[in-house]
Amino acid sequence: MADMGAFREAVIAWAAGGPGDPARELAARLSVRAAVLLEGPSDVAAVSALAASRGRNLADEGVCVLPMGGAMSVGHFTRRLGPPGLGLRLTGLCDEAEHSYYARALEQAGAAQQGFFVCAADLEDELIRALGVTRVEELVRAEGDLRALQTFLRQPAQQGRTSQQQLRRFLGTKKGRKIRYGRVLVEALHPDRVPAPLDGLLASL
Repeated sequence: MADMGAFREAVIAWAAGGPGDPARELAARLSVRAAVLLEGPSDVAAVSALAASRGRNLADEGVCVLPMGGAMSVGHFTRRLGPPGLGLRLTGLCDEAEHSYYARALEQAGAAQQGFFVCAADLEDELIRALGVTRVEELVRAEGDLRALQTFLRQPAQQGRTSQQQLRRFLGTKKGRKIRYGRVLVEALHPDRVPAPLDGLLASL
């Protein structure tokens, strides 16, 4: 039976230059109504964790959460999923520094721009600020990564950076770590402390 995962893979293949028919057929079969465009899998993990914490199954709601493999790919996805392609409602998260790429891609695709939510630096930065450095360090310890963090903090390149900047960089130093902590940090949030971009995204769906 077709599922949203199959549609996601079909769209990613289409955006990479493959045929569009598989994505079109699955979109119709699954009644896909919206696509959440995210830079990478750590953002997907965070959005999925927040949805689960609120008792929502986005796939069942006809919402596909898509990792684009980087902000520079946004135009490939907006053209295929927006008005020129499948005509889905587009939303997502983007970093402030890359907002112009998203705005241009959405404008070129004739899609609404107000549905995108902007993170000050990136989603990890938003989550660390929401939780606080002390709480994130507690989570790192609970995940068994304290020794790795201590080693990382002794590196000369980390001297002079704030604790928040150090933690943000630490999350990206090992493959898969950002994805794992995308879920861990969101699951540790108090409901009233969810970063505004992430909260706004889920509320808009």
